[in-house]
Amino acid sequence: MLDVLSQITQKVSMANDLNEALAIIVTKVQKNIEADVCSVYLQNDQNEEEFVLMATIGLNPSCVGKVILSAGSGLVGLVAQKGDPVNIAQAQKHPAFRVFQELQETAYNGFAAIPIINHKKILGVLVVQSQQSKKFSQETIDFLLTITSQLSSSILHAKAIDRLPVNSVSSINSDRPIIGSPVSPGVAIGQASLVISSQHLGLVPNHQNKVVEDEIKLFMSAVDEVKKELKALSEELENDNLLKEDVAIFDAYIMMLDSKSFISKTLNYIRSGNWAPGALRQTIEEYVDLFEAMENRYMQERVKDLCDLGQSVLNKMLGSEEKIDFNEQSILVAEDFSAMTLSKITSKNVKGIISVKGSGTSHIAIIARALGIPTVMGLSDIPLRRLNDCQLIVDGYSGKVFISPSEAIFKEYRQFEKEEIQLSKSLQVLKDKKAETKDGVVIPLYVNLGLEEGISSAKDTGAEGVGLFRTEFPFMISKQFPGEQEQTPIYRSVLKSFAPNPVVLRTLDIGGDKTLPYFHISEENPFLGWRGIRISLDHPEIFMIQLKAMIIASEHSNNLHIMLPMVSTLSEIEEAKLLIIRVYAELVSQNYQVALPKIGVMIEVPSLIFQVNDIVKRVDFLSIGTNDLIQYLLAVDRNNSQVADLYQSLHPAVLKAMNQIIISGRDHGLPVSVCGEMASDPLATILLLGMGVSSLSTNIAALPRVKWVIREFSQKEARHILAHVLQLSDTILIRDYLEDKLEEKGLAGLIRAGK
Repeated sequence: MLDVLSQITQKVSMANDLNEALAIIVTKVQKNIEADVCSVYLQNDQNEEEFVLMATIGLNPSCVGKVILSAGSGLVGLVAQKGDPVNIAQAQKHPAFRVFQELQETAYNGFAAIPIINHKKILGVLVVQSQQSKKFSQETIDFLLTITSQLSSSILHAKAIDRLPVNSVSSINSDRPIIGSPVSPGVAIGQASLVISSQHLGLVPNHQNKVVEDEIKLFMSAVDEVKKELKALSEELENDNLLKEDVAIFDAYIMMLDSKSFISKTLNYIRSGNWAPGALRQTIEEYVDLFEAMENRYMQERVKDLCDLGQSVLNKMLGSEEKIDFNEQSILVAEDFSAMTLSKITSKNVKGIISVKGSGTSHIAIIARALGIPTVMGLSDIPLRRLNDCQLIVDGYSGKVFISPSEAIFKEYRQFEKEEIQLSKSLQVLKDKKAETKDGVVIPLYVNLGLEEGISSAKDTGAEGVGLFRTEFPFMISKQFPGEQEQTPIYRSVLKSFAPNPVVLRTLDIGGDKTLPYFHISEENPFLGWRGIRISLDHPEIFMIQLKAMIIASEHSNNLHIMLPMVSTLSEIEEAKLLIIRVYAELVSQNYQVALPKIGVMIEVPSLIFQVNDIVKRVDFLSIGTNDLIQYLLAVDRNNSQVADLYQSLHPAVLKAMNQIIISGRDHGLPVSVCGEMASDPLATILLLGMGVSSLSTNIAALPRVKWVIREFSQKEARHILAHVLQLSDTILIRDYLEDKLEEKGLAGLIRAGK
């Protein structure tokens, strides 16, 4: 059954539309469990309380799209309403059974129905029926449960594809948005530009080729490279004295690549206008259909081999470099984004970003917010393959993405876009004003940076310093560990630009979701593994080069603060401090005119919450890194779109933990800043103000918005709001309450599209 499941899942993922996907499901399921009938009912897009027959094998096909059941009506409606499977021997004797004469199902007695559920939402019902008056076996029910759980996201994906026009470019009335996680606020209207990388073959879109000869050369070169690798592997295995039949599979692969049919089909698709990767996908799909239609089981089992072979050729064509076609109207679309892509993005060449993977605290999200680019992530059901060149609307406030919508939706969002521009202009007047509350409390506002390019933009917003400079970004876009001479100018540029105001340089924080192409770390659970200060202390030779570059860069500026990431024990602080003092002493002995930098700790591991009283004796400042602190407190992978809704910055436990840290620091006379993305949230700003935070470090785009919030509240008022919030036990109630407070101040435009 595992092979059957794999075949069905793979086939459905490559379907061109919803009808094709459902036809594959009912045909394959009916055949493999030997049922007389298999049908799929899906929730009606126009009325979520109704379920429509969308595909069937065994019942009257003319009823597809016509038979509709309300939730709770009939056996299908009962399953849809309760979400529980049904398995009965005589369906027609069940009190919930409802007769549809036109379905012609009176001959069928055995009945089983399984709900199709995705993230708690019931999408539809899978039904199997038999003439015999008996229940289906438990093995069959288990298989059906597995099928529905595996295919629920594929069905959502197919429904999304079904909303698109066949050519993916012409306009259609598709006013039902796809919903993801809102990541960076704002509204963007533009044209989809697909970021192509080595991805699943079935996701490769059709794309008009520019030069036919170039695409043919790309394809043939990739085929030759794969053939050479297969021949080398085959010879190596033969030398290892493997059985001939074990080696023969590689010869079969080579024969397939040499096949005139395989080559000619792909070349024909290229000459018809498709680019090489899309033409390859078309050829593989054609072969898959042919093999699966054969009665020969051996040929059916070769489908996976065929897809693997196609994937190998695709990988050679795409290589490691992502293909990006930027223009001033681009909305970048990808399954995921690499560090190299991040380095190419600017607010001038990208209007919006949408991604299948990722969440609000992934690195692409952090960059997007810093650049003020509206972004939505976690769009697992977005039809990547059919999206290229479509007109899109990205609502970074609500997480909505509209694909080729009607003119009415365009008109509405064009107005929102104008209001966004007006809001930005109105915030510009705050540039030279302090973030001062109504009762005279000044909260210094710093920025989070990762690249030198952000310095001028940060200063334009009125930033008073840098609360977090992510030093790993220069490491991530380099081909090897950058030495002292490469790092020093980067740090000097930032320190000098903001002098005499403070600049906090975080030491190298790789691991987790931040990898280096030249420093491979392979772990089953990287977020709880070797990362941050742990790597630095295990590799003092790398750590001390970075410390030396930082301190040399601070000469004549004397505004350097060094922050240690991912600290979980006091011994790590002490060990790191000794190395910092050692490097400082060596530089002084070499006549560098430098001052010993202030040393701080990034509080992002929950263990430190209970050690603050000991930490304050060892450091000069504390900074709360909310991104990881929330992840570890709530046990939610912050990059996993599957659980993105559980990553809640306003969770009661998070707020109480942060309040405790800030109070402890204040009691010991130590400044406590917040440098995580929570500091950029207008709602959280009210609470942080009430907690008595010393300063905030935001992303560049958010700084004026945060300043506006601070200037509209008094700290006394914020303390009253905080006291009320700390009594609430539900995140939704907290968010609603804070939104009401912003609404009362006329600040609702900071958290939603439009005024």
